[in-house]
Amino acid sequence: MRLLSLLVALGLCVPCPALAQEWDSYVSRVDRFSITFPGEPVVEEITWPSEYGAVLQGRVYSVQQGASRFSVTAIDYSDSEARHAEVTKNVSFAGAMYWRIDIMASIQYAATKFRQREGATVTYDAWHYIDLVEGHQLQITNADQSRTFAAIYLHENRLYIVEGTVPRNAAPPGLFQQNLSFLDETGKRVRHDAIYSNVLPPVTQRQGGPGAAGTFGGGGRGGRGSGGPQ
Repeated sequence: MRLLSLLVALGLCVPCPALAQEWDSYVSRVDRFSITFPGEPVVEEITWPSEYGAVLQGRVYSVQQGASRFSVTAIDYSDSEARHAEVTKNVSFAGAMYWRIDIMASIQYAATKFRQREGATVTYDAWHYIDLVEGHQLQITNADQSRTFAAIYLHENRLYIVEGTVPRNAAPPGLFQQNLSFLDETGKRVRHDAIYSNVLPPVTQRQGGPGAAGTFGGGGRGGRGSGGPQ
């Protein structure tokens, strides 16, 4: 018997619309994660414009349950070097270093997107980790008074954005947020012995200009807030 069903049977939990459907573990071998969803998610292919001008591939896994929505967005930054080579950019941001900065700053960039949502008020905004993988967590009150609980992680050059939005006064979607795990290429859960920080892929292409060959000298001053790419 599942934990939720047992709690209801014991009178320790009163079912509500957000919990009416049993939660089950969902596994994505292609994006190398598992998480507990309240039902089978819809999977949508997307493109993700990166902070420094590349267009990356990704998928959104989502379940809509009444007024609540649960999603995992997985963005593949592992081919950032090739994606950056496909676009023409301002000369100040054309160096090889910027495909690597795009990966390094991807958590902060995704967090900024949440902070910039129209009518949103951020009520929690701090470093976080899950399964010893470092990331960032936010809580937001939206313009319609619904609440969004978001967590962002970077593991093996894949960005994961876990987002649960529930109506005002509804319980936080802790069951959803707390069950994210990362998988290896065989589909097995990855377990780290210490806090994990993402390791950048090696540089395979050589190019001139500012920050050539993946070095961190020259070039611009940082992200869009300080004269970022055009």
